[in-house]
Amino acid sequence: MKHILIALLITCTLWGCSKLDQLPRESATKEAVFNNQGGLETYSLSFYNMLPKGSDIHSGDNMSDYFARTQVPDFLVPGNYNSRTTNGWNWVDLRNINYFLEGLNESILDPAMINHYRGLARFFRGWFYFEKVKRYGDVPWINRTILLNDPALKNKRDPRTLIIDSIIADLDFAAANITTTDITRSLITKYTAYGLISRVCLFEGTFRKYHLDYKLEGTANALLQKAVAAAEKVIGEGNFSVFNSAGSDKSYRQLFTDLKPISQEIMLSYVVDPAYGVFHDANWSLTSATYGSRLNFIRTFINTYLNIDGTPFTGNPAYRTMTFMQETKKRDMRLQQTIRTPGYKRLVSGTPKSAPPVFSYTYTGYQPIKFTQDDESLDGGTRNTNSLPIMRYAEILLNYAEAKAELGTLTDADWNMTVGALRRRAGITGNTGSKPVTIDTYLQQNYFPAIADASLLEIRRERSIELAMEGFRFYDLVRWNRGKLLEMPWTGFYVPALDTPMDLDEDGNNDVRFYITKPAGALPGVTDINVGPTISGGTNPQQLNNGSSGELTWLKNAKREFAEPKNYLYPIPETDLQQNPNLGQNPGWD
Repeated sequence: MKHILIALLITCTLWGCSKLDQLPRESATKEAVFNNQGGLETYSLSFYNMLPKGSDIHSGDNMSDYFARTQVPDFLVPGNYNSRTTNGWNWVDLRNINYFLEGLNESILDPAMINHYRGLARFFRGWFYFEKVKRYGDVPWINRTILLNDPALKNKRDPRTLIIDSIIADLDFAAANITTTDITRSLITKYTAYGLISRVCLFEGTFRKYHLDYKLEGTANALLQKAVAAAEKVIGEGNFSVFNSAGSDKSYRQLFTDLKPISQEIMLSYVVDPAYGVFHDANWSLTSATYGSRLNFIRTFINTYLNIDGTPFTGNPAYRTMTFMQETKKRDMRLQQTIRTPGYKRLVSGTPKSAPPVFSYTYTGYQPIKFTQDDESLDGGTRNTNSLPIMRYAEILLNYAEAKAELGTLTDADWNMTVGALRRRAGITGNTGSKPVTIDTYLQQNYFPAIADASLLEIRRERSIELAMEGFRFYDLVRWNRGKLLEMPWTGFYVPALDTPMDLDEDGNNDVRFYITKPAGALPGVTDINVGPTISGGTNPQQLNNGSSGELTWLKNAKREFAEPKNYLYPIPETDLQQNPNLGQNPGWD
């Protein structure tokens, strides 16, 4: 909210605002902003409105392969998504940035100070354009303020190669010139810029490597090397480390539940501030039967969490028929910090109580808790008081490891410092000191059949688990050319028999019972779930894959299609094409 007010103040300062007559008339001048450090500071704060807010973060993976949800996203329903229903072609933020950069050119202040603010503006221009190139590919490169009727409004789109080069140039300048020091993790620093360089270069390097139809694979390695170099700056100079002070059973989740960002690992955060009325709605979104997309992990992904000794869970043939209570034991401890498992408790009227998966919310049994606070009183509205990370040191470690693996230069020391460190934080006791040589066939066959490098497979596993729900997954699938994983069946935990109550949290009280023929009587504390083929005269969305036993399935008959290569880019909105036909439409969206 305070960022919105700052942006409003700047708008009024630069162009006049009749609603704020209490401002001195002489303050409504460019000189008051660009020849005054306070003016530059205030203006630059408006750029922070571009960063994701709380709901953007905890729902960032709403469309991903490891989540089932209430309904299939329109983007994956044939015929439901097109240039008339799309959005995102908005350039207001860019104009704000370019106006600021032009104003800095006229400033009489100290050149080093000017370059600091120029670096901040160019960081956010890089952020802006990275989001655009991920979504649309080719876009117009605009580095000046465009006025009404400017001929540039009819320009064609520039190629993604030019856009990426321009993004990197902006971020390089930002990293070299930003002087901010910040322990609140709410401000951009040079290391945030280096972190974003590693993110951009890993994305584009792997995109070019795996999307051969672009014929840019020859330029991929240079970008991957740039990703490594930027990550090395953060690793070597940034004074960050993997947070593990709360123990393997709590440290990971504490990164997402503390009121203030844990500055040891978190590099940039959406900081909640109750004093200013800044909250978010993660509890509401991840517990409500009616609000939000009701995100639920699917079993295929849950199966990828390693055993606590570092061996693949699916190495045991019995995994297919393990119950929820069995499969959640002796696993990578991030599992119990990402979903509700036996032993999880929440405050109910101030008293800790066992909290199994709730079937008014879940349909797979794998209910997320990563961003929620363990207090039932926060479940009904925008009330969360925990800050949420936008950039973490863990991501930079994974960027480094993946880029080096793609280049073929990953060493045992690299593995130990990156993936090994994250797995040790999660309590994993084996195979953390040196890079793996054995391929996990389950991971390969279900996710990445074209990858024959054991290290790269494991890095992708690690990225999926460590960064789950943090908004990376869709564009990871895009850059790896694995969009088809979005068609993966939405499956849940294994139910051994109908009409048999299950004690999901193992507290001695049964929680759920699955049936086809409705039981004669209700059981205290037990939720009865109909998994028959029909319900209310239509197809039941929740069934068992073997009829009377097996994995839960959700929306099994709902059509989901990731059309290649069409769905790797979004369509240009029709209204914008009408205003400027020279933009052209992305392939397949005509």
